[in-house]
Amino acid sequence: MKRIISVVAFAASAMSAGSLQADEADVKSALAKAMPSVKIDSIKPSEIKGVFEVMVGANLFYVSEEGKYLLQGHLIDLASRTDLTEEKLSSARQAALDKVGEKNMIIFKPKIGKYQVSVFTDIDCGYCRKLHSEIDQYLAEGITVRYLFYPRAGKGSDSYKKAVSVWCADDRNKALTEAKKGATPKEKTCDNPVDQHMQLAQDFDARGTPLIVTEKGNLLPGYVPAKQLAEVLRDEQAAK
Repeated sequence: MKRIISVVAFAASAMSAGSLQADEADVKSALAKAMPSVKIDSIKPSEIKGVFEVMVGANLFYVSEEGKYLLQGHLIDLASRTDLTEEKLSSARQAALDKVGEKNMIIFKPKIGKYQVSVFTDIDCGYCRKLHSEIDQYLAEGITVRYLFYPRAGKGSDSYKKAVSVWCADDRNKALTEAKKGATPKEKTCDNPVDQHMQLAQDFDARGTPLIVTEKGNLLPGYVPAKQLAEVLRDEQAAK
């Protein structure tokens, strides 16, 4: 996240030297030259005249048309009291999770599914363990839980190794449940999506675990009891 901010800021300064009245193509060209290793997903005019929105993965920035200023933050429509930035970020999160795909998640499904959440989890996180110890309660509420790994201690840590071992187990769901109870999974290695999960969590600006992402792409940081989560998801569906 910080790296992206720094390179976008550098791009903005580079643009200011080249054009006083940049259009969308100019903005795209300047950003591409300044940060060739970063994939720009979209550049288009924002709701504010003279300001472009730049989407980088699940991150959204604003750049002035002459390239002199970079804005980081949320754009609010005061009349409707709508967070325009959050709406776009939510859609970007949905797309990012779809790109990962369920084949790269560990999924616990209820008999009758009503709702769905994606949960970034750390095997050694206390509240992550509490959430999983109540997995039957979430399933009873009709909530499908799709797990992605975010070992907060980082790559190579014990939590990271446990995540890889759980993924490589013959029965991932069983191995995850046992690990959440404190058992050390049999160490295994294989092709796994743990690094991809971690990068996505960072793109979502995860500050801790568990991090719950609703089906609509909204973020719920921390542990949320099953019944309370079901209420949130019910309200979210009703708002569609």
